[in-house]
Amino acid sequence: MNNALRIGQVLGVPLRIHWTVPLLVFLFGYSLADGTLPAWIPGRSTTVYTAAGVIGALLLLLSLLAHEFAHAATARRKGILVHDVTLWALGGMTRMDKPPASGAAFLVAVSGPLTSLIVGGVALGAGAGLGAGLGWEVPAAVMVWLAWANLLIGVFNLLPAAPLDGGRVVQAVVWWRTADRERAERAAGRSGQILGILLIVLGWIAFLGGVWGGLWLALIGFFIVIVAKAELRQASLATALGGLRAADAMSSPVETAPQWTTVQRFTDEPAMNARHSTLPLLDFEGHPSGLLHVPELSKIPPMQRETLRLRDVATPLSQCTTCAPDDLLEDVLKNLTPRGGVRILVIDGRRLTGIITAHDIVRLAQRRRLRKDGAE
Repeated sequence: MNNALRIGQVLGVPLRIHWTVPLLVFLFGYSLADGTLPAWIPGRSTTVYTAAGVIGALLLLLSLLAHEFAHAATARRKGILVHDVTLWALGGMTRMDKPPASGAAFLVAVSGPLTSLIVGGVALGAGAGLGAGLGWEVPAAVMVWLAWANLLIGVFNLLPAAPLDGGRVVQAVVWWRTADRERAERAAGRSGQILGILLIVLGWIAFLGGVWGGLWLALIGFFIVIVAKAELRQASLATALGGLRAADAMSSPVETAPQWTTVQRFTDEPAMNARHSTLPLLDFEGHPSGLLHVPELSKIPPMQRETLRLRDVATPLSQCTTCAPDDLLEDVLKNLTPRGGVRILVIDGRRLTGIITAHDIVRLAQRRRLRKDGAE
């Protein structure tokens, strides 16, 4: 997820915090301190309510973290590569490779909601003990609030719609019954779209009825619709590209540019005029050294174009997505950088053999579908 800052790692998994997390803490802390606690336990000072609200919001954040790392820990036990865990305003997200089997997918999916339900049960018991046993009413109220929040998170995440964990459970079950992963992904994605639309409608009805929390519900529904739609596209693309290699999609021969050429010479000489917006750069030995995005050259001040060389303004090879001609196309697409777009250099040893762009992928997928439709 873009704009997420890595702050360390837990259990060997990188942990990232999105800039919206402070907003999450503020909203839940404010709601707890200004509304819930005064209604449950009146007569306390503003300082007590504020401190309890902040503590409660932070505990909720930790419980969301436990939910996500339950997914991560279960995935790693099943041999699935976990890339990172990100916390953001709508909860958390664990990025990992696809499970190798339906059983592993099921266990990874249910581990998060089960953890939230367990945390909720423990917090409810702690709240009862603090209130009845010790008479600490404010801490007890915070723990009860935390318990209900986790129980709600656990139950909500078990709704049978992707990208919620319940949608992953549906996907695992359909995959197990049909032995067709793509069909299972499509089923979960469609259910996610339906649930998201329902949440948007219910949220707006609640908001128009004077319940401000309806906006939050509508926002969650909107997020679910967007992600579910993206997963449907991904499942369709995976079906169309299944079994294909990078060499099947790449464009070759490739239009290139020498890395030592100045920006001014590149833009002035007719021989240097590029037909494509993205060009691989070659070093003196003819090996690929980076990727040049031609439209970016117009942003360079004219006074600097005489001294700057193309390698100075290009993306270095170490930051480009690369692959070998025989790599599976589906695996290559997983390694795309979030901001890099679909620009993949196909390299055989140290020799550039082709480039893959979004246009190449779409063209290949369309051709594959046409062949499939013709065969049917």
